[in-house]
Amino acid sequence: MKRPSLTLLSGLLSGLTLLASPSAGDDGHWALVDSAHSHLLDEAVATGTRRSASERSIPASVCTIGSATLDAYQRPSILPTLSEEVPGLFVTQRGVMGYGVSTGAAGGISVRGLNSGSGQVLVLIDGQPQYQGIFGHSIADRYQTLMAERVEVVRGPASMLYGSNAMGGVVNIITHQNPGDGVRTRLRAGGGMHGTFMAEASNRVRKGDFFSIVAAQYSRSDNHRENMDFQQYGGLAKLGLDLGTHWTVTTQLNLTHFGADNPGTVSSPLLEAHQEITRGAASLMVENRYDRSSGRVSVYDNFGRHKINDGYGPNYNANKPQDRLFRSRDALAGVSFYENVELFSGNHTTFGFDYQHIYGHAWYTSRSTGEEVPGGLAALDRSVNEYAGYVDFGQDIVDWLTVDGGVRYDHHSVMGGEWVPQAGLVIRPFDAAEFKGTAAKGFRNPTPKDLYLYKAANTELDPERMWNFEAAWRHKIAKGHFVYGLNFYHLRASNIIQTVNGSNQNTGSVRNTGLEVDATALMGEHWRLTTNHSWVLHMKQPMLYTPRYKGYLGLGLDYEHWAANIGVQRVSKLYKATGPKAPTETFTLLSASLTYKPLDYLQVWAKGENLLAQRYEILSGLPMPRATMMAGVTFDF
Repeated sequence: MKRPSLTLLSGLLSGLTLLASPSAGDDGHWALVDSAHSHLLDEAVATGTRRSASERSIPASVCTIGSATLDAYQRPSILPTLSEEVPGLFVTQRGVMGYGVSTGAAGGISVRGLNSGSGQVLVLIDGQPQYQGIFGHSIADRYQTLMAERVEVVRGPASMLYGSNAMGGVVNIITHQNPGDGVRTRLRAGGGMHGTFMAEASNRVRKGDFFSIVAAQYSRSDNHRENMDFQQYGGLAKLGLDLGTHWTVTTQLNLTHFGADNPGTVSSPLLEAHQEITRGAASLMVENRYDRSSGRVSVYDNFGRHKINDGYGPNYNANKPQDRLFRSRDALAGVSFYENVELFSGNHTTFGFDYQHIYGHAWYTSRSTGEEVPGGLAALDRSVNEYAGYVDFGQDIVDWLTVDGGVRYDHHSVMGGEWVPQAGLVIRPFDAAEFKGTAAKGFRNPTPKDLYLYKAANTELDPERMWNFEAAWRHKIAKGHFVYGLNFYHLRASNIIQTVNGSNQNTGSVRNTGLEVDATALMGEHWRLTTNHSWVLHMKQPMLYTPRYKGYLGLGLDYEHWAANIGVQRVSKLYKATGPKAPTETFTLLSASLTYKPLDYLQVWAKGENLLAQRYEILSGLPMPRATMMAGVTFDF
């Protein structure tokens, strides 16, 4: 056994992560200062509040990942970068490419022990919820790098603003903007080991008051195991018009279709386990911006179609091929309205209203005839409605003190009403530092699956509830070239839905106390260093896919025509299961990328993941690939 001092030193060093964010800017130079964390730039954020505001003025802990950082490692998905860059956040993976759904799926986003796979962490695109109507969780394969200008992550409850599913936190993917006149086009393609290939194309136009963004993506991989093929098509179309100085109308369509195979675990392999998933989201938004008020009304419709063959194997389905397929379609349609007003000097008040119609239909079809098979444990045709109103009131008491408080009333057609309060303060003892303190409630309503689907269904469930208490300190020194932050939190969750004796019950509880540390430094014109660490200091019981320690150290270099990135991530005591003797995993991952720009419009790149060739697994029985490499080209014009 290692001595405690050496164990701590090992965790501090190998758990650091190198993140580099050099990416080509519009002027042809590398944009090193487009950092993973907006703290260096003092950028305004919108996710921790319903208005554009400096992080220094809001109590919420918000981490912003810019497009240059998301592009640095040439990854099609934003999720691996979030797992590195955001302390307290971890994403499950299972292969080179593709997360999939159903049994054996990955892509669960865990924030401080609460998981998007259970609907406890909310994913948004441009502020609109993206979870499924039946199962109530996000679809990880939808969240592509090519669509994102930046990602804002709120750690801790945001249910006061966003309602159910924002119990543990929020990941808001903000799509590309096009503020200046002109046409910008990007083409990117690359390939690598295990039959992996990716291709992307995007075009952004701004002409006067009109703007548009059109993007398309294709990717595929055989992955590193037999029967683990993945293939995906995706696209985004966004059209907008400025109506004078104060109003903007935007419409958006986002579509993804993928097919994914589940090979099963090493000890219990599966055959014919295949999923065909189509997910889409359409929206219309009208925004206003005045000197003392701003707001938005949006109408949206998220829809999905799913066809799943659960496969067969030596320990599943009596080792016989499935004679029927699980089918489902669902929708999440809604209206969201909010308006920010300045009632008097130093005030910011937000009034908002949300309405959602959640629908799900699940059934089986005969594999041979395609006809619906009546009855069965998966029979479901239900809808629920949810509406809510909220108010958030913030006031600058003096130059160095801001207080904020809000409350939401949320009414669910099955669960009834829920009050959701939140309060916080920000103290700025001097210009370059702030202290934040918050107390916030989060909640999650049971999904149609929990209430109606399968044998475990129980219509007598109550919402899951949580309180989070947090204190945070952030300080910039050396004229903003170095910034560090510390977050200490304690959360208590109850009524967690678990399956007990074949029935869904409100029996689970969570008690987590943790510490999160991050720092970023710009070293001259060419180097950038970033690191973050998170420790779960106390955990009442093992939480699935929650590491006791996660750290990252990242270094980025740009010099003339070259850009290089290298990162090291350490994950210690990651729980792969729950229970008194829950198995854990500890591993260290090295990633790197190198980009050469011989011409203003051309980049040639290569990247590697798990370059230490670690043997590890995140999902029990599903080993991750050893070292993998890809290379490609990018054209910008």
